[in-house]
Amino acid sequence: MDKKKERIISLLVHNKPDVLARVAGTLGGKGFNIESLCVDVTLNPDVSKIILTTIQTKSTVSKIEKQLERLIDVVKVEDLTDVETIKREMVLIRMNLTEASKSDVIRTVNTLNCKIITFNTDHCVLEYTGSKDEVDRVLEKLKALGVDDIARTGIAALERKN
Repeated sequence: MDKKKERIISLLVHNKPDVLARVAGTLGGKGFNIESLCVDVTLNPDVSKIILTTIQTKSTVSKIEKQLERLIDVVKVEDLTDVETIKREMVLIRMNLTEASKSDVIRTVNTLNCKIITFNTDHCVLEYTGSKDEVDRVLEKLKALGVDDIARTGIAALERKN
């Protein structure tokens, strides 16, 4: 049975204005939501890599791939969901601090292996990199200690070579 699950799609595209908008428009126009998005130029400055995630069935992702391949500036489309890949996500976390919470925050941050970027009298900013599930767990543990805001990168994925 073809069940909906998180799918990771990698695209190589020409590094030109409006390409990302056309990719997003192709998915949005068909009623597909982009769950996360990570975009940057590759080692070749003329080509960018887009890694996006969406919750779909395998057959629906095949249709999405065909739609994306029709776009003029799309060089390659690949579903990385079932390919052996390294997947990481980074999150920045701003925490509110009080005199009472500082020691709890420091202790928890150390046990979670978060990196402290800034630490002031009333707030701190932390960085954590891991799998999507690990990032979710870290955020859940920190919520009770005063998370003020977060910024997540979305999943970056790179295929393993044999």
